[in-house]
Amino acid sequence: MKRLLLAFLCCSPLAFAAESFPGLQAIMTAEEFRQSGLYRLSPAQLQAVNEAIVRHYTGAVETAAQEQATQIAEKIVEQKVEQIAQQKAEQIAQERIAQHEQKSLLQRFGLPDLGLNQEWKDQPSLFGRVKGWVGGNSFRLDNGQVWEGVEPIPVELVNREVEIAPRPNGSFVLIVEGRNTTVRVRRIK
Repeated sequence: MKRLLLAFLCCSPLAFAAESFPGLQAIMTAEEFRQSGLYRLSPAQLQAVNEAIVRHYTGAVETAAQEQATQIAEKIVEQKVEQIAQQKAEQIAQERIAQHEQKSLLQRFGLPDLGLNQEWKDQPSLFGRVKGWVGGNSFRLDNGQVWEGVEPIPVELVNREVEIAPRPNGSFVLIVEGRNTTVRVRRIK
């Protein structure tokens, strides 16, 4: 629709310019025609002057129409750019809101997440029998997993039933059968 309007604006003044100019004799009074000295011109010379005026008028109208069409096109492009920029800004704002809502309370203030959520409570504990020490502070369970104590393990574990329970921040504790002691551990293998 906008392109059709631009084409109409460019072409219509040219058509009107060629048809609407009746000649100098028709637009001037007899007195003006005589005072201007145009009565001395032959009909061919008068026709040449009329054609020059039409060409000048047509060129001026065409230039004005092109300038107007350029201004309209620039406004359309500017509106489109503003619309795209606004859509992009809204999209970025929505993404930031979604990211903000996914963060924990501490992360919202720029602090590290300490795992204060309660998801670790839903994880099951691991039960098994210790097969032996692997070296240092590490031990192997009967299922083949190797765990290491984050702190010294003060209890003999070989052939004992143990429970490895989840804790906040993705950490685990070792609970030994018959003992009232927990030791922080991490899985190695």
